[in-house]
Amino acid sequence: MAPILRAAACHVAPIFLSAKETTQKCVSLIEEAAKNKAHLVIFPEVFIPGYPFWSCMVAPGEAHEFFKRMVRESVYVDGEEVNAIRRAARENHITVCVGISEKTRYSSANLYNSNLMISPAGEVLVHHRKLVPTFYEKLTWAPGDGHGLEVIDLPVESSGMARVGMLLCGENTNPLARYSMMAQGEQVHISTWPAKAPMHSIRDNTEYSGGKPKPRYGNVAANRTRAAAHCFEGKCFGIINAAVADEHTLQTILEIAPEEVKDVIRSTMEGSMQAETRFLDTTGGPLVGFVINAETGEREEKENLQLEEGVLYADLDMDATVEGKQFQDVVGGYQRFDVFQINVDRTRRTPVTFSDILEEQNVQ
Repeated sequence: MAPILRAAACHVAPIFLSAKETTQKCVSLIEEAAKNKAHLVIFPEVFIPGYPFWSCMVAPGEAHEFFKRMVRESVYVDGEEVNAIRRAARENHITVCVGISEKTRYSSANLYNSNLMISPAGEVLVHHRKLVPTFYEKLTWAPGDGHGLEVIDLPVESSGMARVGMLLCGENTNPLARYSMMAQGEQVHISTWPAKAPMHSIRDNTEYSGGKPKPRYGNVAANRTRAAAHCFEGKCFGIINAAVADEHTLQTILEIAPEEVKDVIRSTMEGSMQAETRFLDTTGGPLVGFVINAETGEREEKENLQLEEGVLYADLDMDATVEGKQFQDVVGGYQRFDVFQINVDRTRRTPVTFSDILEEQNVQ
């Protein structure tokens, strides 16, 4: 019998720009997922402390207070927030995938858009930093490196394993990053996303030919297209996990924003599409999941979660990742290793390397 992986995708809002409170919410959801017999629980991109929506709506010269707040509420990988999540993973014997805005010890303000994969033993198995922050994200985060491009063995049953990898948001548009995951035997691919992608200000009234208004960015279709392409090419399951932009998120942004841009922020956020959370099968098609009633334990089938918060579950049969590779295995029989080669540098980059000379070596 093939391993069955139960995944729990948390379609939830952070307690926006509060690392402490969002961590508490994260731990509570880990406990809930474990109670419902999940092997893996997933949280959205930069769930702690939330996504910097303001960068597309406020000029850089007016965004200093936002950035200072973001730095203050970002977390260290060896800090108390991550340690609390590691402890929850260990106590509940569950694998956790969580997005954070990461601070570093070598700078007072350098941040990374990072994701951690934490084992049921509470160990950080993968520490990935987003390769290239997308568009206005560059105003918040530095570019990462290839160190976290790694697929893990996730224990499912006493003798079963599932090969699980993940990429953050726009990285799922990078063919080489995606191929590097497929080439490690990936069976389940996680893609995490912000709640909204306000690529256009509400003030952008550009019209196409024929007088039709320029469409807003459709993140539901865009996210699904990218994830589905990866599933079809890699013959793997897909987990699309997005956050929710709730009223508290909007009010927190408005409290910090300069008065003259508050109306633009409100109209842009309210006019931007809320992203969805869903599962995809190994052909890229929709896979119906389910939610579990907290009081009765009863299951209700759900294809996706979008406007309401919740945890979406699915049972993924690893045996389903085999058949499609008879037709096209892009890292096996359908690859031409004599024609194409790819090299991935997984070195963790640091700002400086010190070479200390021992004092006794200077003795004449």
